[in-house]
Amino acid sequence: MLRRPSITFRTMAFVAIVCLSLLAIDCWNSWQSRTVQLRQMNAATSNLARAMAQQADDTLKAADSALIGIVERVEHDGTGPAAVQRLRKVLAAQVDEFPQLDGLHIYDQDGNWVANSRRTPPQNLNNASREYFIFHRTHEDRGPHIGIPVKSRTSGELLVPVSRRINHADGRFAGVALATIDIDFFMKFYDSLDIGEAGAVGLVLDNGTMMTRRPYSPDMVGRDMRETSLFRAYVEQGAVGTAYIRSAQDGTMRLNSFRRLENYPLFVTAALSKDEILAEWWRETLWHSAGVMLLVLVVGLVGWRLVKQFELQTRTENELRQARDALETLNRTLNTLAMEDGLTGLANRRQFDVTLDNEFGRAMRNASTLALIMMDVDCFKQYNDIYGHAAGDECLQSIGRTIAKVAGRRPGDLAARYGGEELVVLLPNTDVAGAVILAERIRSAVRDLKIVHAGTEDGFVTLSAGVDALKPVPGAAQPKELIRAADQALYAAKAGGRNRVCASMRPVPA
Repeated sequence: MLRRPSITFRTMAFVAIVCLSLLAIDCWNSWQSRTVQLRQMNAATSNLARAMAQQADDTLKAADSALIGIVERVEHDGTGPAAVQRLRKVLAAQVDEFPQLDGLHIYDQDGNWVANSRRTPPQNLNNASREYFIFHRTHEDRGPHIGIPVKSRTSGELLVPVSRRINHADGRFAGVALATIDIDFFMKFYDSLDIGEAGAVGLVLDNGTMMTRRPYSPDMVGRDMRETSLFRAYVEQGAVGTAYIRSAQDGTMRLNSFRRLENYPLFVTAALSKDEILAEWWRETLWHSAGVMLLVLVVGLVGWRLVKQFELQTRTENELRQARDALETLNRTLNTLAMEDGLTGLANRRQFDVTLDNEFGRAMRNASTLALIMMDVDCFKQYNDIYGHAAGDECLQSIGRTIAKVAGRRPGDLAARYGGEELVVLLPNTDVAGAVILAERIRSAVRDLKIVHAGTEDGFVTLSAGVDALKPVPGAAQPKELIRAADQALYAAKAGGRNRVCASMRPVPA
């Protein structure tokens, strides 16, 4: 059977469980709050990327729409002086209509300027070396082309080129229609976005070329992003995605949401600093965690005081229990002393009398037989006279141990010192024959001790025994009758020459 834990242990366990539960619940709530915060910011960056993609797509579409009309007009009307004059007015009107446009330009098949939207046309301007011009000259694709950012040769501003190919009637390359968008147009929109102090947004070509970025730096425009974690995540996740990325520009860990433009080969990225996202969460967590820790401390102190009180109570109870046990031990010792013969270690006369009455009553209730062996050490007075009382005491002790050993095999049997050198053995559930057998064993065992006794014919200490047994009947027999009959049998053994066992001749009632 398992031992039940102590109240102190259970109290300590309860307090520990309460404290750990409070901490666990607080940690779980904090982690859930963190998860919710990151999920909300994930949605926020995704929405921000969607807005940026829509703005960029609308901006490019406006420029591309203007180019479609220009290409159609040039291919239909040609580039004669009158047509160019009309075309310049159309280009200027288009730029005035769309504020995102920096300028509209037309170049012939050799890259020479034909017309543009500026009031003062540039002189001897040739753009045949520009990336967008080379692209259209080498590709028959009639769709829009978003080129890498260029620096204007007239204004010095960084521009995003949007261009379309112009063909001759036979399909040969005839030139390029170009719309330029000032990067500042994108930056003004990006500056209006709330991305925190460490946030970042950017516009990147599908080939990995950085168009523009906030925080802005002219060195960033046109940079190759193909080896960055951002570009790899875009390639792996597709048109729309989210990832935690450590910036290759400033080393800041950010939550990045990127989205490809619907109509053009670019993607936008909106990134919020992870530290800034979690800053408010950290503040709230520290405050309520401090409160929980204080609560845990209070619970722990109260529990500690309670445990100390239990320990004090337990210690007091143990001391009382020890005192009680000591008192019970003392009482048992006193009871033993009261019921035990101090010389032989056998039961004394008092215990014998009590046990005789108890066993007599039990035998009467159970209709069983009760036997008694009464013994006397032969010529013990002479032994004392010859060897002294100290030797006599040792002799009785040896005989007592022998009787206890031989007669103590059944729990209910009782060996006692009746008085002086007289000894008795009370045997419940035993008839005369059984008692005689046991008496003979005791007599023989005492003789085998070979305690020298010069006052006997045998030369050794011996004993004589008388045996009687009866089956008590209510109102017909008394314990004293058993003693009297056994004593008479003992007298007969003495008279018959000692060192022998005699049984009572009184018949045992059936």
